[in-house]
Order: sequence, then C-alpha cells, then structure tokens
Amino acid sequence: MLALEFLVRGATEFGEPGVFMMFEENAKELTTNVRSLGFDLDDLVEQKLILLDFVHIERSEIEETGEYDLEGLFIRLGHAIDSIGAKRVVLDTVEALFAGLPNHAVLRAELRRLFRWLKDRGMTAVITGEKGGSTLTRYGLEEYVADCVIVLDQRISDQICTRRLRVVKYRSTAHGTNEYPFLISERGFSVLPITSLQLDHKASSERLPTGVAHLDDMLGGEGVFCGSSVLVSGSAGTGKSSIGAKFIDAACRRGQKALLFAYEESSSQIIRNMRSVGIDLDPWVKQGLLQIHASRPTLYGLEQHLVMMHDAVRAFRPDIVVVDPISNLTLERHDPEVKPTLMRLIDFLKQQHITTLFTSLNSGAKEALEDSELGVSSLMDTWLLLRNVEFNGERNRTVYVRKSRGMAHSNQVREFILSDEGIDLVDVYVGVDGVLTGSARVAQETHELAAAEVRKQDHEAKLLVLAGKRKAIEAQIAALQIEVETEAAMVKLAIAQETLQDKTTLQNSSAMAKARGGATGHNGQSKEKRSSA
Repeated sequence: MLALEFLVRGATEFGEPGVFMMFEENAKELTTNVRSLGFDLDDLVEQKLILLDFVHIERSEIEETGEYDLEGLFIRLGHAIDSIGAKRVVLDTVEALFAGLPNHAVLRAELRRLFRWLKDRGMTAVITGEKGGSTLTRYGLEEYVADCVIVLDQRISDQICTRRLRVVKYRSTAHGTNEYPFLISERGFSVLPITSLQLDHKASSERLPTGVAHLDDMLGGEGVFCGSSVLVSGSAGTGKSSIGAKFIDAACRRGQKALLFAYEESSSQIIRNMRSVGIDLDPWVKQGLLQIHASRPTLYGLEQHLVMMHDAVRAFRPDIVVVDPISNLTLERHDPEVKPTLMRLIDFLKQQHITTLFTSLNSGAKEALEDSELGVSSLMDTWLLLRNVEFNGERNRTVYVRKSRGMAHSNQVREFILSDEGIDLVDVYVGVDGVLTGSARVAQETHELAAAEVRKQDHEAKLLVLAGKRKAIEAQIAALQIEVETEAAMVKLAIAQETLQDKTTLQNSSAMAKARGGATGHNGQSKEKRSSA
C-alpha cells in the first residue's frame, strides 16, 4: 500500500507515471484492495499514468536449467517503462521473485544487478520485501544495496494495535531516526512524527474573549491570546465542560467556527446538558458554525485518533478547538505517550493559528494543584484551575488563574457559579476563619450589610445629638452675645449721661462767675482786689 501510494501521488500530483510490477496478487485484486484508500487505479491505468503488470511465479512450474538471471525481467520491465514514459517503479515483493530458487549467492548477485539496472535507467524505485529473522530483509542484502531503507512494523500494546515506520538509512540526506506512528485510512498513509514540530509559529497579540466577562477581567480584561492553548483542570463537577461550552458559544456568536472533540458524552447529550446552564449550542450546529466529534479515543489508539483530529481540523478549518477532556485519551493515569501526542496536537494547532481549550480531570488531591494529572501544564499558555470547596455542609466551586503567559492576570480566587442564567464569577469572602463561599458567603454578606446598617443608624443618631448640642451652644452664645451687647449699650448710656452732666456743671460755673464779675479760681472762689494797708 505504501508503494502503491508512492506511484499514485507521483502520477496525480507530480506528473510522473509509474509501473507497478506485482508477483503475488493480480491487477484486479490490487485494484479492489486499494479502493479503500480512495484510489481509482482503473482510471489511472486508462489515462496511462500507471501500468499494472502481474508476473505469475509458481514454484511448481519452475524448472531450473542452466544459469539463472533476470534478463527476461529487465526486458519486460523496460518495455513497461517505455510504454508510458514511467519515472517511478514498484516491485512487489522481491521474495516472490526469488521464491523458487535455492541458490542465494546467485540471488544476491542478480538483485544487485537489478538495483543497478533501475538506477541506470533513472528510475525512482520502491521494492518491497518481508522482514527476515535477524536481518531487515529475508536475504539480508537489500538494505546494503538500496539508497533508502524503510522498515514497517506492527505491534499490539494493551489490546491496541499500532503501526510504526522507521527510516533505517537514507544516503546523502539528513533524516529522522525515530520510530514514527502511521495509519492507513481512506486518505492513504498518514505518518506522524513522535517529536514535535519546530517552534516557529507566530505569536499573535490579538485577544479572544472567553465568553465570561468576569473571567476575562481576571485575564487582563481582554481574554486569552489568539492561537494560544488554554488548560482548564479540576475535579469532577467543577464546571470544566461548561467553560468549554461557553467558550464555543462566544466564538460562534462572533461568527467564528468551532470544533469540539468530546470523549465523555454524545452530541445530543452535550447540547441538552448545556441548556441547563443557559448555553444553547444547537443553533450553531444547525448553522454550520459548530461541529461536535464525540468518540472514545482509546478505541483506536492515540495515533489514529490524532490523525482523525488533524483531518477534521483541515476539513472544517475552525477558529477555535475544544478538547474535553484530554484525561480520557488514556486509561492509565501516567501514560508516557499522551504528553508527546498532545505536544504534536498543540504545535499543529498553533501552526494553524487556532485557539485551543483543553479540559483535564484532576483527582482533587493537593499535589494536583502543582501540575495537571497528565503533566501537560507546561505545554499550556494559560491554566485555569477549578476547585470544589466544602464548608458548612455544602460544596461550592472556585476558580483562579494558575498561570497565563504574556499578560498581567489576577491572583485572586473567585467563586464560580453555574445557574440557569449562565456562568458568573463573584468575589469570595476572606475573613478570620478563611475563605467563605456559597450560603456561608451570602450569610456573611447579609450579616455585614445588617451591621453596616446598624452602624449607619448609630452614626446618624450621634450626628443628631451633636447637632442638638451645637444648636444649644449656638443659642447660649447668642444669648450671651445679646447680654454683652445690652450691657455695652447701658455702659455707653451711662458714660454719655455723665459726660453731659459734667459739661452742664462747667457751663453753669462759668456763667455764675461771669455774673459776679470775677474770674473763677481753681477752687471755684472769687478773687477780689486787696488794697495795701
């Protein structure tokens, strides 16, 4: 199948016709088998882009006489190449070609000559072979003659089958040496590198609201960065899926496309349940803005599920992706393959500039606060941690921003409320006894409001008493001021009377003295002239 796809892609995408020479199945069987990959060989053969040549070899029909060589094969293959102007050749498989001949020394010599013949003709050739017991191929020579050797393997772990590909050598070319998972689907071969892509994606400064206004306030007032990865983790029932649904609803309201990968509930169940918290996703599904892919990823294995996600993203081209939850990607708590898988997915989505929200189920243990259950928090740009707080006989939810790269964010714990009106965040009460939420917070707030009202009334009473005292004092001051003014007036009157009396007395004395014809002395007596004796 890999060799055939090599021919089909060359013919359809690069304009290079090819010859497929087979020794085990005929052209009809091959054409039927590869229809599952979406390849129509009959049409390609009719267009003379591919030539299928079945060489029947049966051990019982072979009679060895004289020296063996591949000259007849060269003539037949050369004619096929010339008939369509082929640039690519596939021989499937080399074991069938030499199955009837016991002399391995002759086989090795002819095989070397075959490789040289193909190279001299300028053919890019893929020759398939079965793996040997202790060698890469049954005859142990092909890997030394070939320029490139690719080994395909299939293994089963925990009842899940995984196919892997490894490039053993590739002359004059730098190549990856790891094993790469691959899948065979209706799109053909899909190879997934286990190492991440290069970190060369562009970082956007544009912000994307989460749909919860108070949560956006905690994230610098504008939400998360476009193209970033967001992790929402918490124990069961903390509202992780609700935040993901609100994120989707907000995006669709802006006219953006959203893709939801759900691993716990069916599509209809998700739509029904989200209505209970004021989020209706059904209109977005009907308008084509939302696609929901609900499945059990462990049914296929991580690699196949990752390919399905890649295909869905490429086909739908969403603006945001929600994966709910990533903890369902594996049955084991600490699976070493989950983190590399998520790393590849995150880098792929960042390359596509898609904002992604992942939810993860935590055990609720204290150590889960420092890292997510799968150890992927370091891959995330923003991490929201949801917690259940039990107090006073009830359970309430809280949320805080564990980290958010590239932005100022709140360090406060907020109470997370789910109701039929939607999602909201309120301030928790931090008192002497710790953080209060739910009815305890409401009771404390009510108590504080009542105490504030009592204090207000007490203040008003004190202000009234003070106002009364002020008025009484002002009245006393006014009375004293009137008394002073009255007394001042009496004093002025007395002074005026005495002054008038003195003036009158003086005038009378002057008049009397004048009447007597003498001057009035200082003692008020008349001075008379005295004659000398």
